[in-house]
Amino acid sequence: MKIRDLSKIERPREKLIAIGVVGSTNGSDLPAIVKSIKKGKLKGLARIAVIISDKKDSGILKKAKHYKIEHYYLDPKGMERTDYDKKIAEKLDKYNVQLIALIGYMRLFSSWFVKRYKNKIMNVHPSLLPSFPGIDRSVHKAVLDYGCKVSGCTLFFIAESKDTGPIIMQKAVPVYEDDSINTLRKRVQKAEQEIYPEAIKLYALGKLKIKT
Repeated sequence: MKIRDLSKIERPREKLIAIGVVGSTNGSDLPAIVKSIKKGKLKGLARIAVIISDKKDSGILKKAKHYKIEHYYLDPKGMERTDYDKKIAEKLDKYNVQLIALIGYMRLFSSWFVKRYKNKIMNVHPSLLPSFPGIDRSVHKAVLDYGCKVSGCTLFFIAESKDTGPIIMQKAVPVYEDDSINTLRKRVQKAEQEIYPEAIKLYALGKLKIKT
């Protein structure tokens, strides 16, 4: 499969930043981004060009259909990681995506993909990294088991290693003595839905600079 080298193609810059969303699960943060695009801080700055999922019956694809956003299910079965990532890249390139937003994506990207879209892949993690890496409910359980009084979420550009990469912003939330995994998870998700649109806004305005 041949992938175009977009870095050598000059095209007029779009007024709206084209976002490609990639996810595996329910897409809980998607409505907040869509709302911000329609009538919030992202209005006139960004648009969701395409949504891609590796799960045929995922909630995020159902939401894409509801919002009438172009969407695709790409089956990863039997494919090497890099080959599958090239399928994703082919779709992203078709829609001239400038920023990739991960929402509940449960696969790890290949080095090829991360390098190709360096500092263009945003992800959100349900803790204040570098503390408590991991996945979803296990993160909240670890926070509660440790007895933390504060948790939160981290919005970052992904790197080749899991849960690493330049941090864009974080938002803290309180942890209460009577919290369960579900109550803490809900509070953290609300924080995610607040900072994701803000991070996209900063990117669209060219205000995110990575210091190396």
